[in-house]
Amino acid sequence: MELRTFAEQVLLSESLETKLQSQREPFTDTAPGEATRLSEPRRSPDLVFAPRRAAPAMPHPSTFVDPRKRAIAHHILANHELQALEVMAWVLLAFPEAPTEFRRGLAAVMADEQRHTRMHADQAAALGIRFGELPVNCYIWKKSQQFQSVLDYLAGLPLTFEGRNLDHTLEFERYFEDAGDPKSAAIMKTIHRDEIHHVAFGLEWLKRLKPAGQSDWDTYVAHLHWPLRPDKSVGDTFNVEPRLAAGMSPEFVERLRADFNKE
Repeated sequence: MELRTFAEQVLLSESLETKLQSQREPFTDTAPGEATRLSEPRRSPDLVFAPRRAAPAMPHPSTFVDPRKRAIAHHILANHELQALEVMAWVLLAFPEAPTEFRRGLAAVMADEQRHTRMHADQAAALGIRFGELPVNCYIWKKSQQFQSVLDYLAGLPLTFEGRNLDHTLEFERYFEDAGDPKSAAIMKTIHRDEIHHVAFGLEWLKRLKPAGQSDWDTYVAHLHWPLRPDKSVGDTFNVEPRLAAGMSPEFVERLRADFNKE
């Protein structure tokens, strides 16, 4: 399958099943086409982005003893993963000139995002809420509309949103464990391992595409668009080990820690 066809399948289909359909054949990139920037992905009516503040907020972890609160959490997280998948498809269409190696690597990450969406959606349903039963927000998608280059994408999604998930996945694993829900905790543990690889992918390509002589940190900061900033890549806790495992240098980690500690 052509990478462009795959991206269009994810972005232009209203069917969630089609968006999350696994691709087993090798991807080709012989016809990347013209740059296309979609303002919104197509979604089924129950998953169309809701007006601001219409979507439920993440329940406080202290309420996770209630299965419905955990279901709401998985519903919100499923939408986060779906947005990440759609943003990655958007990048394939918006930057057809990007190296084919990057584009194929991005498609491999997208397969993880498809799986993560299914995991959260299935667990939300098991806890009593069908994915699409609640309104969903568009925060991650809206921020992607500011990306003007692949470096903007790398700074914004892999190194900030997914970087933050290096902490959030560990935090939510603990919250679910404390609530007596080992299945939900196991989902977060699996996603945490994948996020390390996703951040590593983003960092690898930032190193490869950055201007000669510019540091990883300076490139990262230069390609963030407000309100995204380095401290947005950290959760409620700051975990060093997964960041080092993703390939961040000790200097990068310390700059990030210092920025986080300023807040």
